[in-house]
Parts: sequence; C-alpha cells; structure tokens
Amino acid sequence: MGSYQLKYHAKRPEGIENKKAYLVGSGISTLSAAFFLIRDGHMDGRNITIFERKNVNGGALDGAGNLEDGYVIRGGREMEEHYECTWDLFGDIPTLENPERTVLDDMKEINDWDPNVSAKRVIQNRGEEVDSSDLGLKDHHIEQLTKLFLAKEEDLGNLTVEQFFTPDFFETNMWLLWRSMFAFQTWHSVVEMKRYMERFIHLLPGMTKLKNILFSRYNQYDSFVLPLIKWLKDRGVKIENNTLVTDLDIEFSGKEKVVTGIHLVKNGEEKHIKTTRNDLVFVINGSMTENSTLGSMNKAPELNRKLGPVWSLWKNIAARDPAFGKPEVFYENIDKTKWESFTVTLKDSKIADVIKNLTNRDPYSGRVVTGGIITIKDSNWGMSFTISRQPHFSNQPDNVLVLWAYGLFADNEGNYIKKKMSECTGEELLRELLYHLGVEDESMDEMVEGAIVIPAMMPHITSQFMPRIKGDRPEVVPEGSVNLAFLGQFVEIEGDCVFTVEYSVRSAMIAVYTLLNLDKQVPKIYPSKYDIRYIIKAAKTLYGNRPLPGESIAKKLLKDTSLENLF
Repeated sequence: MGSYQLKYHAKRPEGIENKKAYLVGSGISTLSAAFFLIRDGHMDGRNITIFERKNVNGGALDGAGNLEDGYVIRGGREMEEHYECTWDLFGDIPTLENPERTVLDDMKEINDWDPNVSAKRVIQNRGEEVDSSDLGLKDHHIEQLTKLFLAKEEDLGNLTVEQFFTPDFFETNMWLLWRSMFAFQTWHSVVEMKRYMERFIHLLPGMTKLKNILFSRYNQYDSFVLPLIKWLKDRGVKIENNTLVTDLDIEFSGKEKVVTGIHLVKNGEEKHIKTTRNDLVFVINGSMTENSTLGSMNKAPELNRKLGPVWSLWKNIAARDPAFGKPEVFYENIDKTKWESFTVTLKDSKIADVIKNLTNRDPYSGRVVTGGIITIKDSNWGMSFTISRQPHFSNQPDNVLVLWAYGLFADNEGNYIKKKMSECTGEELLRELLYHLGVEDESMDEMVEGAIVIPAMMPHITSQFMPRIKGDRPEVVPEGSVNLAFLGQFVEIEGDCVFTVEYSVRSAMIAVYTLLNLDKQVPKIYPSKYDIRYIIKAAKTLYGNRPLPGESIAKKLLKDTSLENLF
C-alpha cells in the first residue's frame, strides 16, 4: 500500500461531532485507538474517555522506579522495521525531549547510530560462549518446519508445538533460540509458531545474532507511553484512573449487538453510564500482566491465582454471545502461562566489570550492551538476561545500570540456589545469575551488597500463546456489532502475531476504521512470506552449511541473470 495510503487523510465521518467514545483500560491498544479516533476519525478529544482501574497507565508497557527504591520492568519489547501500524502512529507523536522530533524519528536515529547485534547469544558452563551460529537442524526437522509453513491453520486446530514436532527438535539450537526469544513453550499453540515463522521470515537469517531488531532509547513506558499520553491529553482526552469497568449492557436485535450501558466502580463508588448506538465502546479483553505481583530483595513474589477483573469483564461479556470469544481458553492454565522476571538496579557495581568481560562492551558507553538477551543454556530455570542501552530510564543516573532477566521454568530448582525460582527472594535470584556468569562465592557477597532486585511473577504472561481454535478469540469488531470493538492481544487478526506492540496497535486501527466506516485502509502486514528472496535466505539459514536441495541446478539455470545472487 505504501505511503500513498498511509498519508491520506480520511474524510470526516458524518455526525462525528455527536459521538462519544469510551475505552476500557489504558494499554497501548486503547491509547492508540484514542489517537486514531482523533487523527483519522476527526473526533474531538474531549469526547473521548479512557477508564483505567489502576493509578498508572500503559498496561504491559511499564517502567518505573528510581535509584533509592530500584527500577522495575516486567518485560521488554523486541521490535522491527515492518511494524507498519506502530510506526504510522509514532510518526505523528513528538518526543518529550524535543517537540520538533517524533518518536519514530528518535527510534530510527538511535538504531541507525547503534544497530543491535548480539554480543553473546548463548552461554553455558558459567560464562562459556556456545556456538549458536548454526541452528542445528537435521533434514527431518526442516521437513517438519516446511510442513508447518505450508499447513492451513484450520487443519492444525489446537495442536501444541510438542504434538507437531518430533522430540529431538527440542534439542536443537533453533528451539533454544526460538524459545528464549519469544517465550514459547512446548505446550503452546503450533499455529502461533507458524504465524511467527511467516510474519518474521525476513528476520530469520539474523536470528542467531538478533540482527535487525530495534530497541527504543529508553524503556517502552518512557519512550512510547508517556509521549502518547501527553499528545492525547493535550487534545482533551480524559483518562479516569482508579476506575474499574465491571460489565456492559448489550442489547440484541436481530443480528445487531449494541452496547447501551457501562457499569463501573470509581474510587469505590458504583456508577452507570448510558450509551447509545451512536457512541463507541472499546474494550481490552484479557491481559498478559493481570494479577502480576512484585517481590523484593528479601521476599519472593506471590502467585495470584484469582480471576482478575480484566478477565472477569471479558467473561461477563462473553457469556452473552459466542461471537465475544471464550476467555477460559486463555486464563484457566496458569501453570502453563506463568513465568517470572526480575529487574536489578546496580550503582557503581563490580558486576559491570563482569558484563564487560563477558560481552567485550562497556555498559556505560550508551550503546547496546548485551545486544538483546543472553540465554543460559544449562540454567534449570531457563534463564536469559539482558542489559539494554544505558540509561534505560530517563531519570537514571550515569553511574547506575539496570539489568533485566527472566526464567521460563519458575517451578524448577536452581543450579546454585537449591530452591524453585518462584520461591526465591531478589537476592537469591541475583546470586543464581552471578553463579552462571562465573562469579566465585568469595566475590559474590560484595556484588550483591548494594544491589536492588525486584522480582515479578506474571500468571498470564504467555496466555495468548495457549492452543486455541477459530472462535476462541473474538473478531476486533464482532459480527453484528454496531458500537463495540475488542482490542489487544486476545482478538483475532489474520496473519499477525500476538505478544507484539504491533498486534495491539493494529487492533486499534482496525477497530476505529471499522466502527467509523472510514475511507482509509489499515496497512497490510509486510508480505515477506511471499517474497522468494526471503524464502531462499531463510531456507539457507535452516540448512546451515549444507547446500539446498537442487541448489546447484538452480544456480546453473540462473547463471548470468539478476537472480543468480539469490543463492
């Protein structure tokens, strides 16, 4: 579609001045929807209200703290060039530091100056680098991957990854890199794995070094959420915090579904808002970070198994009609959707020297340090860690480092700390990490002293990967819906991948354009899976040092043509 369509200003919808919009939750999807309502829908920002049950906005794109209390990020985001909807949005949002520069300008500038490449992608034996340049695939593994690539989603149904692949696939470097990069588990949906393969096939050749992955200047809250919120508030958008939406009134007439009321609790007081078919209601259904809990240096985080309010709202709505999805598919298996992360704040710490020796990069240089995650292959917890560009927070002092780590197997006993990860304090988590980095016992006490470690337990962090079939996730705008749209990671968007910022932003764009019937199209997903150049490069990556089947014949046929360099 290109810039021709992206830069086109949609016509002003008839009667837009009489519409109001109510958005439930203040995650990136609802913030984006508010933006598209204003920019493309020509809605007055003063007619837009966002309800957020917490006193902080941004949803999963979080980042908070200070030197005294420690910084905390529950997760980070790996991004790439072809986030068409995301960059369309942030190409119009000024940075907080310089109103003459957009967030997209800053994103491109920082990544052009400091392109990401992994320092050491995998280590074992307490700091020894593992050669992961070859994916370690046998011919039958490649046959399985090819079969998955060519399969139809409806034929795969709710198959898991382990049901599709032979057991030896999970011993390959490819699975180690894939699992640690995307947080996939063997019991997750093979359809989601297929979507990732297709959506990001152009990135496969750089997978072993995390090349062509983009990272923001700071954490995503500072770099994305705060500038977007400022832009919205400057235009009159109201964000009502400490406000919990508990249910919707929905009237059914023939095939039509119309939201006629919103039930909420604001500062402990129950309220009801009447809506008409002329108003718009956007709801984030489900949450990856629902019921997250934090620990401390001396306390492990608790695992909250209660049904949280975000899931309860979706459950209440879904009970009215099958078109609204099946939330229980995603929230009922906490032991298969949880994992734990921890953030380490270090001031003038000798751990900086350990990192410098490991990566051959100066953590205080202002450039990428680890270059994405470093995975510890022999960690019982399935642990990976990263140090992003420093400072990672806009208020972070120059002599402070922020490190982030996570483990996929929170119920396993550690290699050094003989406890389950989920039972460990922040101090114990740091000691386990230092052990894997080769730090000896006599040096460990000094390094731990003065560090601040904040663990985060997330019961639903990979719930969006759970096996599902058509209908388990609602359409962004369900069939027959006049004024209701769903947003976020638990809606159905054909061909795109959950667990990405792009998925949330794309859902917002689809919702706004559809409900307002705008004469503007949503950008197409980058079609790299149809590009023979990317397919051949991906195939060569899978085969490693081995020639592709028929490669010599193809080279002869293509000799002296522009296609010869494909191989």
